[in-house]
Amino acid sequence: MSLKDELVDASRRFPAPLAEQKDGSLLAEFVVAERKSFLSRKKLTYKCHLRVVEGKKAVRFYEILKESGFGLSGSDGMEAGFSFKKETYSTRGKERDGSVEEQSRLFGKDYSYSFDFGAIRHAFQQTADKAGYSFSVCLREGSV
Repeated sequence: MSLKDELVDASRRFPAPLAEQKDGSLLAEFVVAERKSFLSRKKLTYKCHLRVVEGKKAVRFYEILKESGFGLSGSDGMEAGFSFKKETYSTRGKERDGSVEEQSRLFGKDYSYSFDFGAIRHAFQQTADKAGYSFSVCLREGSV
């Protein structure tokens, strides 16, 4: 089994497995949390992109956690809800480990989620290490 196949296999326990792209790289993207209300919508998306460089026996990895949203939100005394978001992380060089947790109440609905984004990178790094490949984290997606 090639390293690409092993990485795809390791990604099957996550919400979206890696998919091979036209350029030979591997990509996974999924929505971690989504909140919809009357006139607004917020979404937290995780994306990772990696490439196996066979000649150098290396794996290059990029990841991003992106929050996007649109719509109206209340800002006067008649707020429609409240939210509490906690992110814990530690940095070591270019890598960031941690988790994001949110609890919110909007228009009478409770929303909550917890996501450990460091676990995905660690799973891929362990797979690469077992195969004897080096693993590097890139700061720009174009560097993958």
